[in-house]
Amino acid sequence: LLHSGGRYVVKDPQSAVECIQENMTLRKTHTHCIEDTGGFFVVTPEDEGPYTEQFIAGCAATGVPCNEISIAEALRREPLLNPRISRVFEVPDGAADSFLSTHATAQAARQAGAQILTYHDVTGLIVTGGDGDRQVVGARVHDAARGEDLEIHAGLVINATGAWAGRIAGLVDIPVSVIPGKGTMVAMNHRMVNTVVNRCKMPDDGDIIVPIHTVAVIGTTDERVADPENLRIEPWEVQLMLDEGEKLVPGISRARVVRAWAGVRPLYQEDYTGDSRDATRKFALLDQQRRHGVGGFITITGGKWTTFRLMAEKTVDLATEYLGTRRPCSTEHTTVPGTEQGHYWLGHRLHEVEEERLQGELVCECELVTRTMIENAARQNPTVTLDDIRRDVRLG
Repeated sequence: LLHSGGRYVVKDPQSAVECIQENMTLRKTHTHCIEDTGGFFVVTPEDEGPYTEQFIAGCAATGVPCNEISIAEALRREPLLNPRISRVFEVPDGAADSFLSTHATAQAARQAGAQILTYHDVTGLIVTGGDGDRQVVGARVHDAARGEDLEIHAGLVINATGAWAGRIAGLVDIPVSVIPGKGTMVAMNHRMVNTVVNRCKMPDDGDIIVPIHTVAVIGTTDERVADPENLRIEPWEVQLMLDEGEKLVPGISRARVVRAWAGVRPLYQEDYTGDSRDATRKFALLDQQRRHGVGGFITITGGKWTTFRLMAEKTVDLATEYLGTRRPCSTEHTTVPGTEQGHYWLGHRLHEVEEERLQGELVCECELVTRTMIENAARQNPTVTLDDIRRDVRLG
């Protein structure tokens, strides 16, 4: 989801401000990774109450564009919406292809001189000095593709490992209390809506449907977990998503579930002991030199996909201060490769198949994946796995 910030205007206004600012930036820098779906916040019969007016005031206070439209207009644009909704607010939400944007960002980084090593597990950090004077000078990694161990030395190490940030910091005995919040999502086999649809209420489980390419995704739960790698998706979670989805699009639960999956949010809130749902979505930049006397080591955690560029900007600003090479950040105005294609358009693959008469080349008919697309993906990544191809080209 490319957040407008509307989801956070009441509960987490700083996150809302960050989201709407980065929403507008990513539309320019990562245009082809984003579908300009727009978003609705709808008041269902279960959501009547004071929150609606708080939402309107919150949008005004945080700069999130919010325009109330008639029920008739909303139903004209989204005929499958619950006809019992009482109010609808339009916001600039969007759908994002996070795999494509990762590739495009990595490609832009390579063009700027970065070296990117996939399939390299961090097994340890290289530290010099003793108590009170420790310095992180690199990392030990295991190349899983080639079965080799190697050391990478660096003037500064940035720990940007998401839900694993606490585990990596723990390698040098630094406490970073990440709150791992598991979110389970369910992809349906039809794209029932073309607009992101949110319930106008305090964020909760199953209160949003996002159209992403050919499917609709209902999300999401928020369960605090102990281990970001050991995730079970429970049957009750899937059923909850389907039941809650019914309140937005009646009948959605009778469609076929294509896939259920889960990810872990790397939430961070110092000394927080409550539910992960109530933890802030703000990001945290931790200078381990100032906090724990360990030099050469910075941790960035928290945040959201929508704010990834801003997180990087603030992190590298701090990094360049340390390295004595401070210069203005340019990523706010630098487009990644591919933006010349314009916003993502759902019909682009069908158009290409028909124009080029590629029907005989189709390997996956649902997602219109051709043999050439698969070969190109494999060429670009020699250590490719079937799972990589699935993500790269949406092979089903």
